[in-house]
Amino acid sequence: MLIYLLAAAMTIAMLIATAFGLHQEAQKVRIEARRNRVNPFGRRY
Repeated sequence: MLIYLLAAAMTIAMLIATAFGLHQEAQKVRIEARRNRVNPFGRRY
């Protein structure tokens, strides 16, 4: 029974870690896209 509980806990932990990683990657892509967008008043850094 303990093995099943540990396996379920690890599965949930991995799902949470995957969701967090995907969120971080999407945030990075969003920031990069915003940085590369053309500004009519020139580039701002």
